[in-house]
Amino acid sequence: MNSSTESAISAVQRGFEAVGAAIALLDAEGTVVGWTQAAQRLVGYSAAEVVGRSAAVLLAATEDRVKASAFSEQSSAPGSWSGSTDVRHRDGRRIDVRLYVQSLSGPDRRARWVVLATDEATLPSWATDGSGVESLPAALRLPSNLPIGVVIRDARLRCTWVNDTQGFQDGIPLQQRLGRRLTEAAPGPGTETLEALMRQVLESGVPTINVEYEAFLPTNVRREHALAASFFRLDDAQGRALGVCTVSVDVTESRQARERLAILGEASTRIGTTLDVMRTGQELADLTVPFLADFVTVDLAESVPLGKEPLARLGPQGGRIPAFCRAGLASIHQASPESLFARGKPVFVPPTSPFTSVLRSGKSHFEPILDTSPGTWLDHHDPARAEKIRAHRMHSLMVVPIHARGAVLGVAVFVRMQDRLPFEEDDLLLAEELVSWAALALDNARQYARERSAALALQRFLLPHRATGGSAVDVAWRYLPADSHHGVGGDWFDVIPLSGARVALVVGDVVGHGINAAATMGQLRTAVHTLADMDMPPDELLARLDEQVIRLAEAEADPLDPATATMAATCLYAVYDPVTRCCTMARAGHPPPAIIDPHGGVTFPDLPSGAPLGLGLVPFESVTLELPEGSVLALYTDGLVEARNQDIDVGMNRLATALAQPGLPLEDLCSSAVDTLPTRAPNDDVTLLLAQTRSLSPHQVSSWQLPDAPAVVSRARALATRQLTQWGLEHLIESTQLIVSELVTNAVRHGNGDCNSTIGLRLIRHEVLTCEVSDTSHSHPRLRHPRATDENGRGILLVKQLSHRWGTRRAPDGKLIWAEQQLTPTP
Repeated sequence: MNSSTESAISAVQRGFEAVGAAIALLDAEGTVVGWTQAAQRLVGYSAAEVVGRSAAVLLAATEDRVKASAFSEQSSAPGSWSGSTDVRHRDGRRIDVRLYVQSLSGPDRRARWVVLATDEATLPSWATDGSGVESLPAALRLPSNLPIGVVIRDARLRCTWVNDTQGFQDGIPLQQRLGRRLTEAAPGPGTETLEALMRQVLESGVPTINVEYEAFLPTNVRREHALAASFFRLDDAQGRALGVCTVSVDVTESRQARERLAILGEASTRIGTTLDVMRTGQELADLTVPFLADFVTVDLAESVPLGKEPLARLGPQGGRIPAFCRAGLASIHQASPESLFARGKPVFVPPTSPFTSVLRSGKSHFEPILDTSPGTWLDHHDPARAEKIRAHRMHSLMVVPIHARGAVLGVAVFVRMQDRLPFEEDDLLLAEELVSWAALALDNARQYARERSAALALQRFLLPHRATGGSAVDVAWRYLPADSHHGVGGDWFDVIPLSGARVALVVGDVVGHGINAAATMGQLRTAVHTLADMDMPPDELLARLDEQVIRLAEAEADPLDPATATMAATCLYAVYDPVTRCCTMARAGHPPPAIIDPHGGVTFPDLPSGAPLGLGLVPFESVTLELPEGSVLALYTDGLVEARNQDIDVGMNRLATALAQPGLPLEDLCSSAVDTLPTRAPNDDVTLLLAQTRSLSPHQVSSWQLPDAPAVVSRARALATRQLTQWGLEHLIESTQLIVSELVTNAVRHGNGDCNSTIGLRLIRHEVLTCEVSDTSHSHPRLRHPRATDENGRGILLVKQLSHRWGTRRAPDGKLIWAEQQLTPTP
């Protein structure tokens, strides 16, 4: 159907909707034998005034009346005409109308004519300026062959007159239709509905406009054929119901256009619902079957699901076709028997085929009539595919490249089998539109997959790989990145060995997702390590970390917009001492830890929450708890306990229930807690760190309080020598004596000189030998590198050279200097 014909039909429908239809039924001589109420509203004459008179008397121009009379006398061949003319209104004024005249066939083979008139004032300009139909200077001068179907039915709804177009449109032969009701000519629920509407129009006189229905075509024709019918009552000279006039137009193409627009609109909601390239490929296939094709496959380059860069042109590389993966597969048949490759499996692409030509050129391959004759590329290069094509009677093919931003991601293949109509150019345009939409979604998903892989790799690289709690705790942990939609977050955890067999336990969470959050996490983890090495108490460490976050945010802020200087993170920092079994902890806006006693009781200690890092709002506070040996300390991020539409208390209760399993191995307990998540694809990263406390026996620790006097140095050496002998560490006696001498001498020399003050000496044997000397002075020694002529400054340097590690930290009443030695000499 060409555009001018479509415009003419649209004009008819528009006229019907505006004023109903002014319809007159004429006999072979042009005499009016039937009249509608809409005709009376258009020209002012009632049925009693025009029925039985010549229709020519209604024409305003004399020459038009003469031509109309001559036409009615001479024309006997069936046909249809359209044109514009002036009609005289009953009140004397002239009306510009568009006429549509159709010849009708009846049982007596005598000609009948139906005239449909619409007021040109009610039509849009494009319907009256000559672009839609051929204008006539006088009525009925030029034929237009408009495809408008007309059926006249009597008061019993039996077909009495019909034009040829109606038979072509709805598929009911003339001999099957004449003298019968519609339900008799084509039985079925659809015709019953239409007949009920006709009966309603016959009784009420109110027309029914543009009722769409399917043509009554043979069952072997799968493609739907849509018609739009309007029903009008015809009255005789006495105003009684003479019958019903049905006017039908073919709206198949307009319906298809609406459906195409609808499916394009649906593509925006059904394609690209996730950032998963495999799911997006399947969404494209599902959307197009069976609306567009009977069988659809979506094959992506192997690099796309992995988030790698696609090739600019996916042609043969070094004589080898790039590997493909089947991402989408849909068919009108269950289990898709037409497919050689299952979804998710590698796909073989023949080196000589329409697929490779599409990959090379980036242009679609359109084959309305698929050539399956022997000797084609199918037989030579892909006989298995040829067998499938012939077995399932595939007859029409479209291969559309999937490309976005200059890169070809793969191909989408559309095939028709059961639908006997071949693909048309409009089908190819629609397929390309849908594939373009999917390509953008696929490319976004591919880029996201690449970024997520990079962020995940960065995060896993930055997280500890072999965390150990030494002599203080046994540890187990789990890290689950967020689902593909939300992306990798900034969670981190750490287990940091400290002096004196202590250990620091850290869990933190940077606000946000993606590679930036992972990079920020790495910066904060490094900062925590640096501050932990300075042996700061938890509250002071968080205060310093808060300052660091503020500095990082200011460094990354836009100089023109200081308000962008925002960065936030939460953190929980705890220090456990296996000698005293005390745990000191502080948190910055982080969920509280869970403590599981050896009997399985779970508590969440009342720990001041603090503000998130980066806000600089309130000071942080530490709390110290004594934990029985064998207790489990659980540190976690909010992803483990928070869920949509659920209060956080529900998540914490769920976690407490999962942790209340005494005797369960630590790894199994960790898995059990993570398995309680309501979904396997959490919205946020999930991190859980479990630490089961241990304690050092009294035989592993020896401590003494010595007077603050120079003579105490030799006594300190003797005490250390005796203890090392008891522990069987005679090979460390000499180095330990030197370390003790230097540290105690340093305490005596730089002490406050108070005769009541004491110097503490403690030896701890765990994974290393730790020597600690404490005093009441708050001045910390500095490592110096003296010149050969200097008399002082060699003590701490000597301690550094004799020990594996050394350092200082604050003590409750002063400072403490410590040095560690390996129990087994380093080769």
